[in-house]
Amino acid sequence: MALKATLTWLCLLAVLSSCAAHETIPLNCSSHAELWERLSADLSVAVKCGENPPSSLSAQQTAALELYMRNLMDTLHTHQLKECQGSEPKQCKEAEVPKNGGLACATVFNKRYCKPMCNYGYDFGFLRKRRVFDECSEQTGYQWQSQYVGGNKLAECIEASIQVSGATTAYFPKDQDCITTKSNIQMQNRTLEDFSAELKGKGIQGALKYVCLVCG
Repeated sequence: MALKATLTWLCLLAVLSSCAAHETIPLNCSSHAELWERLSADLSVAVKCGENPPSSLSAQQTAALELYMRNLMDTLHTHQLKECQGSEPKQCKEAEVPKNGGLACATVFNKRYCKPMCNYGYDFGFLRKRRVFDECSEQTGYQWQSQYVGGNKLAECIEASIQVSGATTAYFPKDQDCITTKSNIQMQNRTLEDFSAELKGKGIQGALKYVCLVCG
């Protein structure tokens, strides 16, 4: 197991180095896709083999791996935020995703609705118990009906010992933050189903389009 872990971490370092090399060495799309698939598999094995890298990794390898992972996290975060891009109505700006939380969004009859959600240990800066979601549409002048006037910020998730400002469904459960929820299709579907039920509960009927969950 120790040898497997060592080889996996070294392989991971090699893959990340290869991914970083695209800045100077052009890669075709197929090889780039293979690198990402290999990276995903190696990360999974590395996690299963234990939390700590093997002692055989040098200080330089460890630092290089940390640097690559930092850049990789930034890239992946930017990529997952793209899921809500291109939604209708086009005149509406993309709603700002709250840090330490996320947004569930959908379009119904050319009206965009987004529901801010906070991770466990965070609460909204304003009372939102009756304001489960916000709207942007022709009726709102293609502006978000937000408590933060004049922009696309819908909510802030502020560190808090108790969560009392929002509806019960506006919080991700303990040990299941936004990105954990999004990584599991069943958990993500439950979150979006809750959102759909809340829209219908407010009389918003119709097929949901451009449905997405994005994390801050």
